[in-house]
Amino acid sequence: MKKNKLYVSILHRQVYPGPNVAPWEFAIEADSRVEDAFGKLFSQISEVELTNFIRAHLPAIPYHLDKENHQIDLRTMKLYALVHEFGDEESKKFVESLPYFR
Repeated sequence: MKKNKLYVSILHRQVYPGPNVAPWEFAIEADSRVEDAFGKLFSQISEVELTNFIRAHLPAIPYHLDKENHQIDLRTMKLYALVHEFGDEESKKFVESLPYFR
């Protein structure tokens, strides 16, 4: 498959085809399958957050015991793993500096 330069915003949960479309954090070189993987992970995080919003109205479930929060953390780690695998050197160095990457 053909690889394209893509621009990823974890914050805004988007993958952009060009650098001037919107703010982005990471430049990657990837094919459409990787772009689809980002989209699926972004969608899954949004779904879990909706569940969290509903569940947040239940009292007294600490963050570290809340399995939905762990699902968001897991998907966020997967996003950064993709950035590390397909990103430029600056992106890789940033991901390697994250505490859960070590």
